Amino acid sequence: MESVSGRHIIVFNGEIYNHTDIRRQLEIRFPNACSWRGHSDTETLLAAIECWGLEKALQAAVGMFAFALWNQEARTLYLARDRMGEKPLYYGMQNGVFLFGSELKALATHPAFERDIDRDTLTLLLRHNYIPSPRSIYRGVRKLPAGTYIRITLSTARQDTGALPEPQRYWSLRKVVTDGCIHPFDGNPNEAVDALHDMLLQAVRQQMVADVPLGAFLSGGIDSSTIVALMQAQSERPVRTFTIGFRDPLYNEAKHAAVVAKHLGTEHIEMSVSAGDALEVISRLPALFDEPFADHSQIPTFLVAKMARQYVTVALSGDGGDEIFGGYRHYRQTPRFWQAIAHTPTPFCQLGAYAIRVLLPPGSGRVPDGAFRQTRLGHGWSKAKAKIRKLASLMECQSPEQLYCRQISRWLNPEAVVRGSSEPLTVLADPASWPDAPNFASRLMAVDALSYLPEDILVKVDRAAMGVSLETRTPFLDHRVVEFAWRLPLSMKIRNRQQKWGLRQILYKYVPKKFVERPKMGFQMPLAAWLRGPLRDWAEALLDERRLQREGFFDPQPVRQKWNEHLSGREQRDGNLWSVLMFQAWLEQNRCSR
Repeated sequence: MESVSGRHIIVFNGEIYNHTDIRRQLEIRFPNACSWRGHSDTETLLAAIECWGLEKALQAAVGMFAFALWNQEARTLYLARDRMGEKPLYYGMQNGVFLFGSELKALATHPAFERDIDRDTLTLLLRHNYIPSPRSIYRGVRKLPAGTYIRITLSTARQDTGALPEPQRYWSLRKVVTDGCIHPFDGNPNEAVDALHDMLLQAVRQQMVADVPLGAFLSGGIDSSTIVALMQAQSERPVRTFTIGFRDPLYNEAKHAAVVAKHLGTEHIEMSVSAGDALEVISRLPALFDEPFADHSQIPTFLVAKMARQYVTVALSGDGGDEIFGGYRHYRQTPRFWQAIAHTPTPFCQLGAYAIRVLLPPGSGRVPDGAFRQTRLGHGWSKAKAKIRKLASLMECQSPEQLYCRQISRWLNPEAVVRGSSEPLTVLADPASWPDAPNFASRLMAVDALSYLPEDILVKVDRAAMGVSLETRTPFLDHRVVEFAWRLPLSMKIRNRQQKWGLRQILYKYVPKKFVERPKMGFQMPLAAWLRGPLRDWAEALLDERRLQREGFFDPQPVRQKWNEHLSGREQRDGNLWSVLMFQAWLEQNRCSR
């Protein structure tokens, strides 16, 4: 779209939720400059940029977006991305050409594009199951970090990637964390809950504005139930809600969602997922996610998005609630575990780790064949073994940051698996880059919001939904909600061993406790069993030793060892294998150089 003056041209992806408010401000302050041709948020954003300048317009915008802005007079290009990283934006130099776009596959269509895989980045995929910003799977291509913009002139665009300017921040989550801790909310807990309630109502209200059918994902957990409750409270008709379940009862949460939906009075739609459904989706994953991505809940996420798209065009979700309001168990457990290690003499920690390795070496304690393995007890024993063995590694950590990095790592030494690689430093592995906070739990929440949330959770939801032309919106990530949440003390998030305490108090106004009080499960699926069953042939072809040797990215020995241990039933190795499988599947569909 071209601005009224003709000075700016924009390519825009996303949604500005407060664009009507911005329009009113512009009409009051710049009446002669506002000559509206339509009602779109893109036109509003262009006008704001012309009247206020780029940075002030970005700071005024509430929404999710990525855009490219061309200033025809200055011959300058600006790329910008939303505060929390909901929408993607790639850029880089390829053979003397500056390329940018929302998808890597868009860049790859240019004749100058080189499909040169970055082996160092591949190690990050194996450690985290995702590729952290600003890196991408291709050399010379970056992701624009959340909350930043970059200015490119013709002179800089003619230089190589190393000479490109660094992105500029217009909003910083690190600063939000620091400022929130310095200037905490000064009211009592009831006042804080009321203030948060009002703010979430406003965020949900703004994101419900749409001229197309709208609904919401509902798992029956705290986050999605809160969003749906606030939607239904402000809707004159039943909100359409969507959930999927699994035929394996160990992973099925659909019954909980149905109870919440019935209580709130939504129009609820449910789908059950089988291994066959997963098989059909797997072939689409490399194209959907553009670069290798290995959070296996990508499969049910795509399926629920596909189902929802049959009925609505926009769906609200509860993503971000865990990272913003303290929902993950490790926010409570990891600090306690570190305290135990820190107060235990190092020789005793080393002795404990040694004892675990001797008493429970890899491959020991096989789960019996037959029905027992499918029971909750058998499933629990498999997971318990893996956790106990990982405990040995954690007991040897020398800092809380190292402890957490190891705790969330899939492969502890990915350089030994990816040939010719050197693992780059990331925010998780660099304690100096962690945001300042008064306690370890808050620092964990902050670093998750900087890394896991934008690089895994939001990537998963955005790509899966966009693959079926469904727009997703996340009220918890309204930056005003995020800023307020960081002013709340930790006791408003984790209290008396209960996580998301403040958010629960809001939900209890709409849904009885008994409907939502249960252990957190997450969007899981029985991948370990499927890899031994209906997905086995698919995985075996991708992990074939001769193939791995020929392609040259992975050392076949550790990969085959994990695969054989998993097939034998001695270990649950799906957490390690899925990242390798997703890269292999992606590589198969993208002919890349070494």
